[in-house]
Amino acid sequence: MPANLPPQYFDAEKRYRQAKTPEDKIEALETMLAIMPKHKGTDRLHGDLRRKIAKLTEEAERKAATSRASFYIRREGAGQVALVGLPNVGKSQLLAAVTDASPDIADYPFTTKSPNIGMMKFENIQIQLVDTPPVTGRDSRVWLNNIARNADLIAIVVDLSNSPTQQVETTLQELDNINIVPTTDNPPEATIGKRQRKMLIIANKSDLENSGTSAKQLSSQYGTQFPVISISASEGNNIEMLKSGIFTALEIIRVYTKSPGKKPDLTDPVILKRGSTIKEAAEEIHKDFKSKMKYAVVWGSGKFDGQRVGQDHVLQDNDIIELHI
Repeated sequence: MPANLPPQYFDAEKRYRQAKTPEDKIEALETMLAIMPKHKGTDRLHGDLRRKIAKLTEEAERKAATSRASFYIRREGAGQVALVGLPNVGKSQLLAAVTDASPDIADYPFTTKSPNIGMMKFENIQIQLVDTPPVTGRDSRVWLNNIARNADLIAIVVDLSNSPTQQVETTLQELDNINIVPTTDNPPEATIGKRQRKMLIIANKSDLENSGTSAKQLSSQYGTQFPVISISASEGNNIEMLKSGIFTALEIIRVYTKSPGKKPDLTDPVILKRGSTIKEAAEEIHKDFKSKMKYAVVWGSGKFDGQRVGQDHVLQDNDIIELHI
């Protein structure tokens, strides 16, 4: 079957041959991929272009290795969430809707060239959101290799008006290409050696026509694997639900401390992993507390407020603890 390539494809091919840097070559190849018709006659060409992009990406990464530290985003707040997805799904709009960040927002693809960072307030804590370049962009792999690997949670953002299930599959494949896969209790052999990360799906643009049907399809296909939260970043729909969903997906709890005879400070919680014990909380507060602690008193998750508990007592969100040493 003939490829039947359009003239624009050959224009991009010419730019590829004239390009001097790996980045410019990758951009031309990605343009060729986007323009190329998708049928059996282009399967081999599609594979060849993908292999060239992969090889050039590795070359670009090697050149960037000497300045690798510049691609690291220091974690702040109660957790770090990486926003990932295809072009024009609304990641930057989402960041602007839930934080004080002011990223560039436009209707054309690949607006985000480098990560944008914002702090999202949820009740009495701050959660860091990192808006990454589109997963199919030429700069994405270098950034994702650092950000997505180190993030506490990956939020896959999709556009409900444009084949969202396919967007999820493409994004998961791009993450798999850099050895990042969803967390699972029973990982298959294929995930050995790969970095597992907690993930959720943010279904954006719920204000558009037919978005409800797309949201149901997403939940039906992925709801047992990931939390799926439908929002409209531009209209502000379900933003509070999103914040709560991100907090839950991070699998963290807030614990407050108090001194005997004094009121607890409810403005500065200790952040712990869900399922943490009194012993782990004591170690987080001060490394010497674990060995010196005699007992603890807990308000919240005990059978009654002010209950004396042992080191193995499992804490719950918003517990108050009083450590005695």
